Amino acid sequence: MNVNCPTCRQLVEWKETSLFRPFCCKKCQLIDLGEWADEEKSIPCGASKDAETIALPDIEDIEAMLIEQSEDFFKE
Repeated sequence: MNVNCPTCRQLVEWKETSLFRPFCCKKCQLIDLGEWADEEKSIPCGASKDAETIALPDIEDIEAMLIEQSEDFFKE
């Protein structure tokens, strides 16, 4: 079976001896990995998830919440 390299679109034979499948070479494999690491690529998680934004508290807000707790809060 033949597939196109996801990076350069070159035709690649899909077999056990193809070390970088589905990529044509190590360079294309590393380019793809870099795109994932830079979050240029992602797996879609649905329209509802994309529209939903969760705001995380800043470290200052977390510290303020901890200061407000009683001394018993930190004991087992």
